[in-house]
Amino acid sequence: MARFSQTSLERVKDAANIVEIVSQYTDLRRSGARFTGLCPFHDERTPSFSVDPVAGLYYCFGCGAGGDAIKFVEEKEGLTFSEAVEALAERFGVELEREAEDPAIEEARRRRTRLGELLDRTATFYATYLWESEEARKAREYLLGRGLAEDALRAFGVGYAPSAWDTVLVRAQRAGYSVAEIAAAGLIKRGRQGSYYDHFRARITFPIRDARGRMQGFGARTLNPENPAKYVNSPEGELFHKSRILYAIDRARPAIARRGRAVVVEGYTDVIAAHQAGFEETVAVMGTAITPEQIRLLAAHTEEVILALDADRAGREAMLRAQRAASGKRVRLRVARMPEGEDPADLLAGERAGSAAAERFGAALDEAVDLPAFHVRTLLEEANLKTPVGRDRALDEVVPVLAAMPDSITRGELVREVADRLDADPALVSRRLAAAERGAGAGADPAPRSADGEGRDGDGGPARAPAALSAQERREQALLGMCIAAPDFGREYLERLRPEHLSSDLSRRAREWLLLHLDDPMGGLGRDDEELLALITRLTMIAEREPASPEAMEETFLRLELAALEREIEAHVDEVPVELHRKRKELVDRLAHGVGAHRAGGTSA
Repeated sequence: MARFSQTSLERVKDAANIVEIVSQYTDLRRSGARFTGLCPFHDERTPSFSVDPVAGLYYCFGCGAGGDAIKFVEEKEGLTFSEAVEALAERFGVELEREAEDPAIEEARRRRTRLGELLDRTATFYATYLWESEEARKAREYLLGRGLAEDALRAFGVGYAPSAWDTVLVRAQRAGYSVAEIAAAGLIKRGRQGSYYDHFRARITFPIRDARGRMQGFGARTLNPENPAKYVNSPEGELFHKSRILYAIDRARPAIARRGRAVVVEGYTDVIAAHQAGFEETVAVMGTAITPEQIRLLAAHTEEVILALDADRAGREAMLRAQRAASGKRVRLRVARMPEGEDPADLLAGERAGSAAAERFGAALDEAVDLPAFHVRTLLEEANLKTPVGRDRALDEVVPVLAAMPDSITRGELVREVADRLDADPALVSRRLAAAERGAGAGADPAPRSADGEGRDGDGGPARAPAALSAQERREQALLGMCIAAPDFGREYLERLRPEHLSSDLSRRAREWLLLHLDDPMGGLGRDDEELLALITRLTMIAEREPASPEAMEETFLRLELAALEREIEAHVDEVPVELHRKRKELVDRLAHGVGAHRAGGTSA
């Protein structure tokens, strides 16, 4: 696979406005030369997150998350390194150069780009046709009559496909696209006689984009009540995969990050109505049950997903499948019960819409319950609990739901609730639950752990609770940070530091890197050593927080020297040489009486 040239990567980093990028996910305030705010990677009440707009770096002094703009987009948007680079290059107008690439891969990439451009052109045409053509007048009346504002409809690119058989086919061919390309984009299909015609005709169209805003296809609604296919989507193909896409995820991502939750509804107009009412964290599954792929997409942006979906039996079972897929992603799925017979669009954009309707919808979201609890209670509501046989059947149905839950206080309370509703001994429910777990396994494995015992998230990323640094590590990092803050003195101290002063191979690699790159610590630092990248990022960001005077640097150095000397003394199994004791006394005396502005050219400790 092709790699981006180093020059391209540096251009992307230089062009990317990291303050603008991060501000989509948390509010930043200027603090001197930097910006600070609440960390978008972990919950906190006191800001510990810092952004350096000049260096193009971010760092959280609370959880240790840090890196450059590329790393931030990778983490928050769930993209690979290459995808993050491409997204930033597209956003900030940087032309990427790739090193030698497999011709087949290069051709596939160019083809995907070309198909996306064709879909973009078509979306623009459909949107223009909705607002300017007489044929689309009924569609405009329908949309506006549902309480959807014109500016919201235009923002979402809602359009109308003409009723003619070949409008898009002809326009696309005139623009230089082949029939094969138009078909691959899902815009035409072959008839029985072998000729092609437009896939969407006489329908309201809703452009569907991926998380990066790239066109994937369309959803389309008919206004003809006699048409059995009320909604149709683009066919599955090179770009469009219904189970992997969430409608409006590109528009909802910033709000999802800010509010710490995603709201999932079923339809396109539900999403537009919700955004119009201020619930901009809303996305849609386009009429299908939520899938594990969609859960993984949401897990890259939030840890809480509220489902405002059809909660019939088939829908609940699909939700539970999604719950199992979410278990390794640390995503909490909750269900919001909608008013009987109303969907979000009816509630928020109908004749009764207004602040009261928005309050009702917001209350439903705030009162959402965990998915397993919702499923159990719904099963009990639907069961015949008046007879022993009916209660036995209800228990048979709820036990698998309980067994899929992790062992927790919530599950314990739900077990007691089930026993109470069934008028049964809680021990009976617990025994049935234990038997189900023995039969199907005890549930999902716990989150994997790294070699040092630290937890990892479901995608293998760093857990947001790093182990506390030891006093030795704090001194090492303080001195290295001061070397960056005051490079004139720092270079001398880097040369004085020896391997035995540093407690880990990582610290020694950082010292060697800084010796060669002190003037630009982040420059040329690649992704082949993620640990070093993270540490150098941290050191660069803490440089301004550490006193960088010669006195402070000398004192920190001497403490590292003393620690190294004490380790050497402890390593002696026989009598400790008198010289080591003498050096130790000198160091202790110097630290006790103040070190002064010692320089590398003076006496070496």
